[in-house]
Amino acid sequence: MILKSIQSCRKAIYRDLQQCRSGTFKLFADIDYDTFCRQAHPDFSPVGWHLGHIAYTEDLWLLQRCAGLKPVFPQYHQLFAADILPKKQRVFLPTLPEVELYLDEVRKKVFDYLEVAPIDEQEGLWRFIIQHESQHCETVAFVLQMHRNKAEKRGKKEEGILMPNAQFPMPHAPFPIPNSAIEVPGGEFYMGSDAAEALDNERSRHLCYLEAYSIDRYPVTCRQYREFMESGGYQNPDWWSADGWKWLQGEAVSQPLYWSENSAFNNHPVCGVSWYEAEAYCNFIGKRLPSEAEWEKAASWDATNQTYRIYPWGEEPPNGSLCNHGNNIANTSPVDAFPKGASAIGCYDMLGNVWEWTASTFDAYPGFESYPYRGYSQVYFDGKHRVLKGGSWATFPQALRSTFRNWYYPGVRQIIAGFRCAK
Repeated sequence: MILKSIQSCRKAIYRDLQQCRSGTFKLFADIDYDTFCRQAHPDFSPVGWHLGHIAYTEDLWLLQRCAGLKPVFPQYHQLFAADILPKKQRVFLPTLPEVELYLDEVRKKVFDYLEVAPIDEQEGLWRFIIQHESQHCETVAFVLQMHRNKAEKRGKKEEGILMPNAQFPMPHAPFPIPNSAIEVPGGEFYMGSDAAEALDNERSRHLCYLEAYSIDRYPVTCRQYREFMESGGYQNPDWWSADGWKWLQGEAVSQPLYWSENSAFNNHPVCGVSWYEAEAYCNFIGKRLPSEAEWEKAASWDATNQTYRIYPWGEEPPNGSLCNHGNNIANTSPVDAFPKGASAIGCYDMLGNVWEWTASTFDAYPGFESYPYRGYSQVYFDGKHRVLKGGSWATFPQALRSTFRNWYYPGVRQIIAGFRCAK
């Protein structure tokens, strides 16, 4: 039985490696060399660097450190390591076919090693590698989004970049979607995860007690956010915290980064807002951002049966009928488009579509242990990063679950992020 379980685990890892890689190459189909190498923003590496870094990390952890093999294409190691070259020097890249060859050569050896690797000891590392690739592909997706934005401002469609699919069916698009608040009773629930795929910052699973609260059924829509904008929200300091107002004066923005005046997007979630913008909107309507625990309880806890759900809808892995993810649409979708994906208490869009800012600062859970290295999570427990939950339209299924934690500085707005309100 143990041998059968190990073989089953190998097959699952092989399947996920293949599925993830297929999504990776899809992102780079027909991309031009200039876009492959160019920075869209000083804080983010070129998309081509992320592709090479995926191969580098797989080689380093699975082939060198576990299998004891020599590096594949060692001439790339300085270029694609995460801690050697500054981002502005990562623009001098090999061609896409050369980097794809690097990935293929590493992957061939990885599959050979998978046949003999002690999976019972290493499963967590293999799952980490799959999710590492997933996370970098999401970064690629929003860096390409930034390139698109710049191209649209120049008044032209940029060749070689996936354009958003604005033809997604938009139910009830002309009419407002009532964003009712759902009451969540007080009590304990299990937060975090000890599953094999759980990353170090998701561990350990622990009981958490919350007082009763309410949380909105849907993320804040563009239609709702427009009311804030038209009421002078970006000009009125009353709605902003001191830090938020200081940030706003430095950024001098007056709308979300990924804003469209097209009314067809009215019922889509607002996207491309910083934590400060989300906080200001909540103040404007007399609500607040949910804590991470409040968000996770609303997404994962079935109070009727007193049971935890891996996904808001249950245990079935994500698919195209449950949520907007994995670049299936390559854009946001209406907040009520996936009723089958609702959580037990009736919240929609808890996974996919847009990441959602929470009020919580990124910190360790009880029993935290760094894995596979301290720099993955622990260095960000600095009191300066805010937690985001739920994934986005670009999140691969391997990194999509209610317990997954994302984190960024509160002033970042380039990521595919929105929010919902609580009280």
